[in-house]
Amino acid sequence: MTTILQTSIPYNPLDQRPLPGIQPASMDDWLHCDDAFAAQMKRRATLLAERRSDVLALDPAAMPAAQELLELVVQYTHPGSTDHVIRPDGQGVQVDRDRPLDTLCQLVQEDFCILQKQGDEHVLTGAILCFPASWRLSEKFMRPLVGIHVPVDSYDENVARRVQRLFDGIQPGRPLWRFNALWYEDAELHQPRSAGEPRDITDPGSASFLRSERQTLLRLPETRAVIFSIHTYVLAAHQVAKMENPA
Repeated sequence: MTTILQTSIPYNPLDQRPLPGIQPASMDDWLHCDDAFAAQMKRRATLLAERRSDVLALDPAAMPAAQELLELVVQYTHPGSTDHVIRPDGQGVQVDRDRPLDTLCQLVQEDFCILQKQGDEHVLTGAILCFPASWRLSEKFMRPLVGIHVPVDSYDENVARRVQRLFDGIQPGRPLWRFNALWYEDAELHQPRSAGEPRDITDPGSASFLRSERQTLLRLPETRAVIFSIHTYVLAAHQVAKMENPA
């Protein structure tokens, strides 16, 4: 197990919201950088090198969307940069537009999923997913939204219709965000799990760690792909208690 923890989360992960729990965000707050940046980026590099087929998938037809996403991330994280950037931890990264998902993996803490409209549904056509929370990219790649969420009990037909309408209405420059709260005994960020082998849900009272994903949705202006980003926070249980009961 690799233990990489943040000391806080910039929202209350225990605030209960009905599904899908979406709220407006801004481009200034689209991506986050926190106190676990250097450690998470090192873990991402290791996963990309050692488990590439598990964490990266890209349909050739989605290459333009991946390249557009890369340009947008560079624009918002390193304004004025073109071919080379310096990360907050001091590491230099070459911007390789022929390998956009590889570059994105090295630039920010967020994982990214590319969803493109095919017929009446959005399909997962590409992703860099280093930190899955109990699902496998290989099982979701090139599947539509409903297929992606099949194992989620609360994702019924009503929620599916609402989510598809939401995806259809997403606009460039106007991101939306939501979060979840997942209790784990294991702090490891890379937790792939087959849909046929769901994990046992950990009781909050006995869990050692709270894992919360800050998820955003944003439409790219040129390719019109929808980008689903995931920023993963993991806190020790005692840190969560401090958030619930501040001194």
